[in-house]
Amino acid sequence: MIKVYTEELVHRFDHGWLKGSHIFSFGEYYDPTNTAFGPMRVCNDDIIAPGKGFGAHPHSDMEIVSIILSGVLRHEDNLGNVAESSFGGIQRMSAGTGVIHTEHNPSKDEPVRLLQLWFMPAVRGSKPSYRAGIYRTEKLDGALVPVVSAEGSDEIVEIGQDMTIYLGRLFGGQLLTFHQDAGRRIFVYVIEGSLEVSGSKLNSGDSARIEEEESVRLAASEPTFVILIDLP
Repeated sequence: MIKVYTEELVHRFDHGWLKGSHIFSFGEYYDPTNTAFGPMRVCNDDIIAPGKGFGAHPHSDMEIVSIILSGVLRHEDNLGNVAESSFGGIQRMSAGTGVIHTEHNPSKDEPVRLLQLWFMPAVRGSKPSYRAGIYRTEKLDGALVPVVSAEGSDEIVEIGQDMTIYLGRLFGGQLLTFHQDAGRRIFVYVIEGSLEVSGSKLNSGDSARIEEEESVRLAASEPTFVILIDLP
């Protein structure tokens, strides 16, 4: 079963310093039929203006992933972590029993675009932690590359949930097949470009939620940047 959410259905916003789209209910946008997909709670495609950002605020019992698409994102938290990430960078914060953090664009003239993703943890009440990771962007060309997973590695950021986040830059005319284990879910979001997901057309800003499919075919009609998340 594949359910497509086109860009016209998502909540778009513009607060001046922050603009983008909420794929799930978030903040002032609430749709009781669109609050979660398995453990996934948030997918925000955000653009933060130069010199702006989110002030200090708390979180608990949430796995929060920031994938930087362009520009620079600066993170600071009360655990003592300070990091700046650009394209190829991943930031993961396991809020656990509680953490206070800020996210800021340190540039004076360049906006930062990022995907902000939230997931319920497999275990609540864990010790909070943070990691900033880097993957080799050239590996994305023509492939789906894991950048976040429960196991983690030198180039894969670990996360406290049984899931994997893949990124890929598909060539025009390319076909990839992703095989899904029984009982699992797949979330797909098109960052740039367009592709068919097992016959369903997705353009830039569109997403799909997939269940009960043994395999998912991704057919790119043009150069396409895509995120695919394998979820319980």
